[in-house]
Amino acid sequence: MKRELKVPGIAYGGDYNPEQWPEEVWAEDMRLMREAGVTMVSVGIFSWALLEPKEGAYDFSLLDRVLDLLDAHGIAADLATPTAAPPAWFFRAHPEALPVDKDGRRLSYGSRQTFCPSSPAYRKAALRMAGEIARRYAEHPAVKMWHVHNEYGCHNAECYCDESAAAFRRWLRGRYADDLAALNDAWGTRFWSQWYYDWDEILPPRATGAVPNPTHQLDWRRFCSDELLSLCEAERQVLLAAAPEIPATTNFMVMYNFDALDYWRWAPKLDIVSNDHYLQSADPESEIDVALSGDLVRSLAGGPWLLMEHSTGAVNWQPVNRAKNPGELRRNALAHVARGADGIAYFQWRASKAGAEQWHSAMLPHAGTDSRIWRDVVRLGADLRALAEVRGSVGTAEVAVVWDWNARWAMELPSQPSAELRFEDLVRAWYEPLWRSGVAVDFVRPDADLSPYRLVLAPSLYLVDDAGAENLTAFAERGGTLAVGFHSGAVDENCHVRLGGYPGAFRDALGVRTDELFPLLPGESVGLSGGGTGVLWSERVRLAGAETVESYTTGPLAGVSAVTRNSLGRGTTWYLGTQPDATTLAGLLKRIRAEAGVEPVRTTPQGVEAVLRRGPDADYLFLINHTDRPAHIAVAADAAELLTGRPLPGSVTVAGGEVAVVREPHGN
Repeated sequence: MKRELKVPGIAYGGDYNPEQWPEEVWAEDMRLMREAGVTMVSVGIFSWALLEPKEGAYDFSLLDRVLDLLDAHGIAADLATPTAAPPAWFFRAHPEALPVDKDGRRLSYGSRQTFCPSSPAYRKAALRMAGEIARRYAEHPAVKMWHVHNEYGCHNAECYCDESAAAFRRWLRGRYADDLAALNDAWGTRFWSQWYYDWDEILPPRATGAVPNPTHQLDWRRFCSDELLSLCEAERQVLLAAAPEIPATTNFMVMYNFDALDYWRWAPKLDIVSNDHYLQSADPESEIDVALSGDLVRSLAGGPWLLMEHSTGAVNWQPVNRAKNPGELRRNALAHVARGADGIAYFQWRASKAGAEQWHSAMLPHAGTDSRIWRDVVRLGADLRALAEVRGSVGTAEVAVVWDWNARWAMELPSQPSAELRFEDLVRAWYEPLWRSGVAVDFVRPDADLSPYRLVLAPSLYLVDDAGAENLTAFAERGGTLAVGFHSGAVDENCHVRLGGYPGAFRDALGVRTDELFPLLPGESVGLSGGGTGVLWSERVRLAGAETVESYTTGPLAGVSAVTRNSLGRGTTWYLGTQPDATTLAGLLKRIRAEAGVEPVRTTPQGVEAVLRRGPDADYLFLINHTDRPAHIAVAADAAELLTGRPLPGSVTVAGGEVAVVREPHGN
């Protein structure tokens, strides 16, 4: 049973850390939160050392006062278990709980997430603390949601200590049904004399003199994700026992720089999926990453979700931390709402004056209320109040993009044909022209139900099991359109190469066979017959039923097919054996989706993002203008603009850098 968040409208707020400030500041916090329209804050995330000053001795007086204050001002609490940062006394008592890196160095405490996920002492202490929190505050009127831990795996996704090694072996015995011969077969241990005769011989993939076994590394990544998930589930059960009606979440990190956890496995375990997302300062079009992340999180959630952390301005952990441009805070936030977020929150409420994140922006910056950030925060609060009816509405995608963490992990292991391939870069390259065209996109697992879609794209699916490959193939056979990117289908779930020619699992469905790969050097390109170029990759494709759409015009493969199209059952399959330049790729995807019968949600001028959420009584069209020019878009004759409350006579003008949210009632 999924429990719902009982906070009306689009929730708004951020991490609240009153322990960093004198208590006389709290009254000002409450007043300013009300001014900004804050409805929910996360509290207690890093307060373990204050709540339990020594083992088994608790002091909840500060948290009691904070929760009472929030309740008195009508602000909901997303109450955290503070287990992401154990106190110093814990590590003095249990130094064995500190993590060990791949080179065998035991790390020290003094920051956050400095624990081994497999440590029995840590698990015992964390569950004890979660239980104390749950029992004390289960019936507190301010508490509307549990926030389990914080950003699992952000700093300690992998620990290579002996305790982790033992836990890894237990996980492997479960995965391989206690059959060591099955593990040896799956890992291909006849290679390089790696055969194991006893489970105790197996270690984590620690630093070694040559390239480690790829399946060993892949299973390690799977184990590390599952080990952290087991901690999350254990805390969740403690909270559920004390407060069976309160929903629980933990904040994912679906963004460009984090790949440690298989969130397809995590999402079903939570009542509410939430996400942390931060812009990459070096990305000139970070709005595309906002959209991709939002679509992926909505897909993980299967519907609405919460943005748990974002930044109002600069962060503090990139080489150069840029401020946001005018209007960017608002555009970012409403883009997340457009893609399913039913709550917007920031790290953090009040900018810290001390500590590791003192230069991280906040809702209330160091400059105080006489600042652009504060004015933008207040304006956004009013926007979210105006969008209350959007809550609960869903997406409308007819295109699915296949995303799989196992495939990502496997493709980015060492000793590949090319070290230049990055899973997220390849996916984004295909996603970007769809985003520019206003085409709605969901993300799916390879084995997902594909019946809602007309078009399925697999830009990068290096690893796929038989069930996933058969599912994608069957989708095309039933009348769908499937497009597959290069180096997909190459290996099975054990990282074993599928023999007989590439692209392995999809060879027959695509009607092609490749006998040799020709990856391209950095900066190298090959000409394509349509006038464009290909980069990163090429391969010697032989037609086996497919037709050539584009061929190579330069290089050792001149005249060989580069892009192909094939009829399969009632449907169509496409294969892109190279990475076309952005213009060529956009043209190909436009043709592919047109043949599949997929249209944009709305035709808009270049640079204007169009996203649709569908409610029971109306559609909500989000129009985000990323240019400095006004844009004019046709809308329904009976439409209204929610942010201003104005009726619209069949069209809307969105000023440069601004956002409009158009309500279009469903016909009677």
